[in-house]
Amino acid sequence: MAIAFFRGLLSLIFLEECPLCHQRATDEFCPNCQGKVQTCQKPLPPKPTKIVVWGEYRDELRGAIAALKFRNNPQLARPLGHWLGRHWLAQAPPKLRPIVVPLPMYAEKRAERGFDQAELLARHFCHYTHLPLAARGLERTRATEAMFKLNLQQRQQNIKGAFALGADFRRRLPKRPVLLLDDIYTTGATMKTAAQVLQHHGIDVVGAVALAAPRRSSRQR
Repeated sequence: MAIAFFRGLLSLIFLEECPLCHQRATDEFCPNCQGKVQTCQKPLPPKPTKIVVWGEYRDELRGAIAALKFRNNPQLARPLGHWLGRHWLAQAPPKLRPIVVPLPMYAEKRAERGFDQAELLARHFCHYTHLPLAARGLERTRATEAMFKLNLQQRQQNIKGAFALGADFRRRLPKRPVLLLDDIYTTGATMKTAAQVLQHHGIDVVGAVALAAPRRSSRQR
């Protein structure tokens, strides 16, 4: 009881700033912005799907992803990763226990940003779901352009040959299947290319999860 009271007192003294509205907050988001982000959540599909997406890439969810990636707010990966984990558990087959592999950034870009947002999301996703994580299951072998600037043919060319088997799997190939994870799912090119690298080495890929996908898009990334 005393410890809980002390922690509550500290949260009042050392208030954080909500990265979306810049108001004072005791959690990663203020209650108002958290509610707005959660309104972007997609309903659960009527039956399990191989591609699980938590929300529509719009409004406050789009702002939260931008704040995470471009405005140095890695702490946002905790609630976002937990929400994605809860969404996946709600529709995953009960006995499916894959290894989670985030789609990695190029090393130079990661060093420039200071973190890899997909890896952070994957760590919190795994914390919530209790699934194993292979943070270095894949590696990105070269820099690529931002996919939203490109058409479908350009995206496929842009991502071709951009992934290789990572250090975690070069040491020992996994016996479990793999679940790929990324922040945004758009046309399917990135996920498909990453899956092909793993499948080339005999690794089963059972599906993919992503935090957001564009609204009314029939394309797959």
